[in-house]
Amino acid sequence: MNYRHAFHAGNHADVFKHLTLTRLIALMSRKEQPFAYLDTHAGIGLYDLQGDQANRTGEYLEGIARLWGQEDLPALTADYMNVLHEMNPDGQLRYYPGSPELARRLTRSQDRVLLNEKHPEDGVLLKDNMKGDRRVAVHLGEGWHVPRALLPVAEKRGLMLIDPPFEQLDEMQRCAASLKEAIGRMRQTVAAIWYPVKDQRMLRRFYQDLAGTGAPKLLRVELLVHPLATPNSLNGSGLAIANPPWGLEEELRELLPWLSKKLGQTQGGWQMDWLIAES
Repeated sequence: MNYRHAFHAGNHADVFKHLTLTRLIALMSRKEQPFAYLDTHAGIGLYDLQGDQANRTGEYLEGIARLWGQEDLPALTADYMNVLHEMNPDGQLRYYPGSPELARRLTRSQDRVLLNEKHPEDGVLLKDNMKGDRRVAVHLGEGWHVPRALLPVAEKRGLMLIDPPFEQLDEMQRCAASLKEAIGRMRQTVAAIWYPVKDQRMLRRFYQDLAGTGAPKLLRVELLVHPLATPNSLNGSGLAIANPPWGLEEELRELLPWLSKKLGQTQGGWQMDWLIAES
């Protein structure tokens, strides 16, 4: 494994993914009943945007830096931006939360946070960053095994993020297989798969695989920063969300036009539809 997310922390894909994750947590928290958050490819949880890896690419400058210090932020960004301001109290953008830190800070005392990271060095850093919170458990193993190992959860409600590095050509198929297994083991699981919008041929096969997972309903959401036909480029990213909580589609219809304008590079855009409509 060569992938290290620190090179990409805070970029446009992170902003889209993490902002949507904060809304999923907020909507699930409307019910008093506890839920478990599961992260299959968690990373280290916390990132220094002034560190060597993030500075080497500067990707955050086209991502979170475009939102930092803005006064016209929609109300739906409040949870996300509040965490960032808590982590950067001096007003200078330096530290960025990965999905584990967002989940740790935004879930409630009755909820659990179950994190998995395969990369040996990142796993140690993740454990160190999460220490002190007894609601958090860190597993060091293969992310694709998380649905089989941890579902169903005792809480009877689960929110799972599947966010692999996409280093291998079969990872889109493995994402769909993991979703199918998660739904098979706990049908009501809310599961979000992050994926890159790049190779249209691979994406068409991926959409077909997702449609065959047997999820009760599956929402496809994509944020674009370049036109879809731009070659050899990360044109944007998507989230396939199984069993999205009520209200998420409406919230994203409000957020995405604004977010595409803020984060668009050569051309911003967005699209959303149902790969599996509720029967």
